[in-house]
Amino acid sequence: MVPLRLNLAGGIALHCRTLSVWLLVWGAALRLFAAPETTNSLLTSWLDAQADVQSWSADFVQTRTLKTLVQPLTSSGHVWFAAPSRFRWELGHPPQTIALRSSNELFVIYPRLKRAERYPLSGNQTGRWREMLALLDAGFPRSQAEVTSRYNVLHLSSSNGSAAVALEPKSSAARQMMPQIQIGFSITNHSLAFTELRFADGSTLRNDFTNPVLNPYIEPSLFEPNLAGDYKIVEPLKGGQR
Repeated sequence: MVPLRLNLAGGIALHCRTLSVWLLVWGAALRLFAAPETTNSLLTSWLDAQADVQSWSADFVQTRTLKTLVQPLTSSGHVWFAAPSRFRWELGHPPQTIALRSSNELFVIYPRLKRAERYPLSGNQTGRWREMLALLDAGFPRSQAEVTSRYNVLHLSSSNGSAAVALEPKSSAARQMMPQIQIGFSITNHSLAFTELRFADGSTLRNDFTNPVLNPYIEPSLFEPNLAGDYKIVEPLKGGQR
């Protein structure tokens, strides 16, 4: 089981430096044929199960396809999540990129470069940035109504004990960059299997999860940047650094 917030933030393209891509990396659409009553039952069951998720961690393999590349790009990493909104993604071994959310800040950290990007998650952001924050702050989904207030549920399929749901952001600004999200989960225990995004340029990014652990204890400091003094911290939205 895993919250929709993780599906969105979790698909983050950690190897990208552009926040507009980074935030929304969490689907090539499949042909889905579930009957309406089955769709409602599976989706409602999955959403109801999210109330039990207080923390979650897993390994993942990230696969990115680009029209300019013959072969997809793959890398592996680990993700941690703690309700209601904290997460940490590490891509690479050792981590080449770290994305984490603390209480009201989002950091993208590049350990090899001794560089970090800081983004506030509060204030009066406008335009596309505000829409992306709305997606990131979709919250811990407690009901189908909460999800459908931000997304159109396009279709859902089930096969061999698993299900996949395709979601379309209702925000036109969000759809201009990310037309669709696809989420795969187990029907039996509702654990997250994969997330896949389709971007407006035709590229996709998919995260396949393995070795999930439900409700582990996670040290709170894991969600803090704790940057050494030799790191350069930049704030792209302000155009400054320190």
